[in-house]
Amino acid sequence: MRKRKKISGPWTVSLLVIFLVSASWGANNANKKKTTSPEELKDKALKVFLDGKNLQWDYIRTEITFINYVRDRKDADVHILITTQGTGSGGSEYAMTFMGQNEYSDLNFTLKYFSNKTDVSDEIRRGIVRYLKKGLAPFVSRTPLADQVDVVFDQNGEISSAAGARDGWNFWVFSLNAGGSASGVRTRTSQRFEGNISANRVTPDWKIRFALNGQFEASTYFLEDSTTIESASDRESFSGLAIKSLTNHWSAGFWLSLNSATFNNIMFSYSPSLAVEYNFFPYEQSTRRRLYFQYRFSYNSYQYREETIFSKTAENLFRQSLSLNLELVEPWGLATASLRGSHFLHDIDLNRIEVSASLSFRIVRGLSFWVSGGYSAIHDQISLVGASATLDQILLIRRDQATTYSYNVNIGLSFTFGSMFSNIVNPRFE
Repeated sequence: MRKRKKISGPWTVSLLVIFLVSASWGANNANKKKTTSPEELKDKALKVFLDGKNLQWDYIRTEITFINYVRDRKDADVHILITTQGTGSGGSEYAMTFMGQNEYSDLNFTLKYFSNKTDVSDEIRRGIVRYLKKGLAPFVSRTPLADQVDVVFDQNGEISSAAGARDGWNFWVFSLNAGGSASGVRTRTSQRFEGNISANRVTPDWKIRFALNGQFEASTYFLEDSTTIESASDRESFSGLAIKSLTNHWSAGFWLSLNSATFNNIMFSYSPSLAVEYNFFPYEQSTRRRLYFQYRFSYNSYQYREETIFSKTAENLFRQSLSLNLELVEPWGLATASLRGSHFLHDIDLNRIEVSASLSFRIVRGLSFWVSGGYSAIHDQISLVGASATLDQILLIRRDQATTYSYNVNIGLSFTFGSMFSNIVNPRFE
């Protein structure tokens, strides 16, 4: 399967070539008259701040050596923000926004690189580097290093779009996964097995997904008095959805879920639901910003393993939920927030309200702050077992316990000072 590539920004659509910018301090310069030393050129090189998560920064530094990497965005000539989101084929979209600063403030554009699910990490990182080089080309052309840079044309390169590509699978992607683990010491052994099957089809108009999951865990504990405690849990689920794109802001969808879980006292349940979503920003901006609400109405049928605290062994209920969500990825940092409320229609007192938020940003040069947290008011645990849980079920978290709330808080600061550059890569003893 070919990678889908999109060129945007200062290039026009008619530019159907792939530019690979390659530079080194000693190569390809034998026939060029040097007027300055490599050290002097390096001092005048473009200063770049790379911003993103889960990227192989050391590899990027070793592959792109014609720039200076700085630790703070305020020291940079260009701030590169890399955001990712999943694609319909199971791969990823890497949106690289190049934001010029100082004398480069007139340059601001985005390039997008698409990876396939079958790509190994080396193929992905090489693709990222290739697109970073293309994006850096107009900036480097304004520096004294422009004479040391070559442009290479890939004659075998092709530019294609998903909408116009021929696909024998009609955009369907299938995945099979299975695995397990085992561990033990003298007083304890544990095993875990899990597997899943999924099928996905994503086009600009439709998103269709199916997934079947299974999980089993078992532990055995050997106490000093020769007592043996065995504990096990299992969970099986099926989920399916079909989402229709209505406009650049509206979507509607249908869900179906089937579940069985010892932890939640569910022998079998099924839940079809209808939902609608409105995104205040256009969907093409979703890698950088999203503000959207979702409304869902569902029918829920439950068969319980044991009698519940409401003396039920089975019941059929209607439920509705409404949520408002915010996601922002900006040069100053990252912010997310979510507010969600739901309740069963037959009794509004059986409800749940959840709020969560996270924020990370740079306060001043070298000083960063992050905080995240969430709180849930829980009044809808209709599947709780009526009988008391055993001690091992409580300690090993094998059964859901009654509560009226849950919360979590994370907070931190980091301060870095010293050299503004971060060009050197030394992987010894890592």
